[in-house]
Amino acid sequence: MPIINRVAEFQADIAAWRHDLHANPELLYDVHRTARTVAEKLKSFGVDEVVTGIGRTGVVGIIRGRTGESGRTIGLRADMDALPITERTGKPYASQNSGKMHACGHDGHTAMLLGAARYLAETRNFDGTVAVIFQPAEEGGAGGKAMIEDGLMERFGISEVFGMHNMPGIPLGRFAIREGGIMAATDEFIISVTGHGGHAAMPHLAVDPIVVSAHIVTGLQTLVSRNLDPIRSAVLSVTTVNAGTAHNIIPRTAKITGTVRTLDEAVRDQMEAGINRLVPQLAQAYGAEAAITYRRGYPVTVNAPDQTGFSAEVAREIAGADMVDPGVDPTMGGEDFAYMLQARPGSYIFLGNGASSELHTDTYDFNDEAIPYGVSYWVRLAERALPAG
Repeated sequence: MPIINRVAEFQADIAAWRHDLHANPELLYDVHRTARTVAEKLKSFGVDEVVTGIGRTGVVGIIRGRTGESGRTIGLRADMDALPITERTGKPYASQNSGKMHACGHDGHTAMLLGAARYLAETRNFDGTVAVIFQPAEEGGAGGKAMIEDGLMERFGISEVFGMHNMPGIPLGRFAIREGGIMAATDEFIISVTGHGGHAAMPHLAVDPIVVSAHIVTGLQTLVSRNLDPIRSAVLSVTTVNAGTAHNIIPRTAKITGTVRTLDEAVRDQMEAGINRLVPQLAQAYGAEAAITYRRGYPVTVNAPDQTGFSAEVAREIAGADMVDPGVDPTMGGEDFAYMLQARPGSYIFLGNGASSELHTDTYDFNDEAIPYGVSYWVRLAERALPAG
């Protein structure tokens, strides 16, 4: 079954909703206008129940099928928040909120799920219940976790949950998915190095934390290259090194920060333990001290086997058998849909955005031509997961 004709008919409406969201981006949990817009549209579509304030500013719409004999409810999730970036697209619907931009396509995700909700509320050609989930604070605020802690799954009886994200570089009309880890855990570390300050002309009387930091930065790379099984995946990136105030002063302290990305929990544990073991020993070897703060962020986004295979089948119905990659390489980016997949089995799929700018850049824009594919995927997934009759 290709793109749904009815969906194609209101593509222009969905694009207009997206442009409005794009022009009015909001950050983290402060998505009050966006959530209000979503709730108003869901009510206008005739959605059976619209609940706001889940996970602070999340919105859930409940759509009941023609029959409810199955007693099953599935969740379809979109994210609503934008990023703290100043837009440079030059589009007529460019951001009107200075320093805020939909640079990851969440405007497209929200609009497509609204389109699916409109179609499903019109047709109700399924048996059971569909919960359309609009989440705040994906970009670093763990809004998915907040919705779960607010009783999302239990309150609405959700048994499976599905997510979708646009992906630049994947051709328009294609989908990509994989079983298991598809996006990485996102951890961060702060290392404070304390030496002994002094005159730059008399280094023998000081313990230079900058030199110690340089050895730490180099040593950290061995945790991946020489400690991790080569068939496992991890990224350790040092992203800031700060120290000193003048050219002729050896400072007393230095600060190193960075991120660790992993695709399974065992490797995640190994990397954290390695940093805590290696860094103090390196600092001590040079007469300094090092204190470490390690913060665990989003967990690995893990696709369940059954739901992954099912999602790939649905995508093939929409795009064609040769337009779905069922074994796409994972990405080391993070995604807090991981929390929902920890709570319930489900899957997370990539939708092709074509040859656009990369995500999280000031020239990125969601491709409106992807809308019919994304909306049709949501609709067919709901109808196949909850077959009428």
